[in-house]
Amino acid sequence: MDQTRYPTSPETIVVFTDLNCSFAHLAVYKLHEARCRLGLEGRISFDHRAFPLELFNLTVNERPGVDSEVAVVGGIEPNAGWRLWQGPDWTYPVTMLPALEAVQAAKRQGWQASERLDLALRQAFWAQGRCISMRHVILDVAEGTKAVDVKELAADLDTGRARADVMAQFEAAREGRVNCSPHVFLADGTDEANPGVRVDWVNGGFGIGYPVIEAYDPTVFDRLLCHAASLL
Repeated sequence: MDQTRYPTSPETIVVFTDLNCSFAHLAVYKLHEARCRLGLEGRISFDHRAFPLELFNLTVNERPGVDSEVAVVGGIEPNAGWRLWQGPDWTYPVTMLPALEAVQAAKRQGWQASERLDLALRQAFWAQGRCISMRHVILDVAEGTKAVDVKELAADLDTGRARADVMAQFEAAREGRVNCSPHVFLADGTDEANPGVRVDWVNGGFGIGYPVIEAYDPTVFDRLLCHAASLL
């Protein structure tokens, strides 16, 4: 099994995402919600891996495209937490690499630390409109999780300890090996790209047209978690 994409053990589900991806925010929220509801917390962990859209696309993830998705994707799962960006344009995150790196660095403190930081960073960006590109914001978000040793995380960020991990995950995802953000992989080879969602763009692509959700099946998250549990 290709462990650059798949879990190293059945206790983990690999989740490739970017933090500035509305469909990833939806999927991560639903994975957490399903795991809690099914009583699988402590049994199944999420191994978050980076799918940095800015490196794939060689440009920032443009705000017009992101904004066009919020009402559409947010409308199918409003409890995930959404709002349009309220700050000046110059405060909008130009990169997600430092935040993606922080999530990888937090793995040194355990799966829970990494999971909680990843989820909190998504909430900070999507629901609170915070610029999670910035070091002090990342550390403040980490402090709020009560699960991350912030001094250790700061030291790891300042030395670039996890930077190579982000780049290795980017390389592992290239050439179609990971289809998109989000893409979920289980230990037995099961995988789901953009779980439960089929989307098309009308009147142009990302940043020009607008997305239309052609189908949404939220039960896919229960199926993924139950199948992962069956592998234990």
